[in-house]
Amino acid sequence: MIKKKKIIGICASASRNSANLLILKWIAESNKSDFNLEIIDDLTELPYFKTELTDKNIPKQILDFRNKIENADGIIICTPEYVFSIPSGLKNMIEWCVSTTVFSDKPIGLITTSASGEKGHIELKLIMETIQTKFTDETTLLIQGVKGKVGKDGKILDNNTEIELKILVQNLNKLTENLAGKKCIKEQNNKL
Repeated sequence: MIKKKKIIGICASASRNSANLLILKWIAESNKSDFNLEIIDDLTELPYFKTELTDKNIPKQILDFRNKIENADGIIICTPEYVFSIPSGLKNMIEWCVSTTVFSDKPIGLITTSASGEKGHIELKLIMETIQTKFTDETTLLIQGVKGKVGKDGKILDNNTEIELKILVQNLNKLTENLAGKKCIKEQNNKL
């Protein structure tokens, strides 16, 4: 039996029952035969970033979070755009991980949902590239006008959006498999 991939879904919205959370739940339900998606939906549970605690006396919530990221086969971040940028909770989460390698070479899907979202999406891609995650154009998606595309019941109302989400997930699956294969080859070569 093939072991299912473990994917962490990070909802960066500060709103309860946001379109971002509904999209992650839709991805989890639609792909449950391919992977297990654990959704982290309250980034406010993470303490505010303090540089002096990044390497010593690290808060338990941060150690637990870093451990989840490190042990995941892949990550999906689904975020709104706030004031042409990423939300403060998402930025705080990333800052806690910058001094580590938990995101390095980690396959990631990036979804930005907003009325417009272009600037926030560009910023998210730049930040995730800076911390050395692995993504392609096919594992990123900007969903503009999200309120008309995702129902309050979690159904994707727009056919193109549903297709784009399916394509993103398929490409993230391929990316996780390719990177896992390369990692195995590298580990085998190191043993020789």
